[in-house]
Amino acid sequence: MDYRLPYYMAYPMPLQYDDERIERYDFEYMKSMYPQTAKKVLPYVEDECDRMEYEGSMMYDEYPDQLQLRLMCRRVYDRMMREEKEELEMADEEDVEQQYLPDEIKDAVFYEASDNGYEQTIKAHMKRIKDEA
Repeated sequence: MDYRLPYYMAYPMPLQYDDERIERYDFEYMKSMYPQTAKKVLPYVEDECDRMEYEGSMMYDEYPDQLQLRLMCRRVYDRMMREEKEELEMADEEDVEQQYLPDEIKDAVFYEASDNGYEQTIKAHMKRIKDEA
């Protein structure tokens, strides 16, 4: 018996786009294994590469210009530092003094370290904390 498929292809190729999906999965997996510093820098590098992606760009040169590469690296570094500085400034502005205990017991002393053994170290540490506050 001859088993022919009809002309409209009743059975589409299920694995036709699997290669692309597998490659994307592998790429994401490799990116997840990058060191923390590389993960932090990656978005800035990708943005810079996207910016340099035009016809005639030095990015496609067989032997790229060393000066241009250094300038690209400097732009990535400057942008990363500027944004990190802005994030730190915003975080400093968001810090708010907090009180974790109710007013009635916030100044209560529940334990006072003695001068015996390791408690001397604890006492000195607690004194330092109170002096800084």
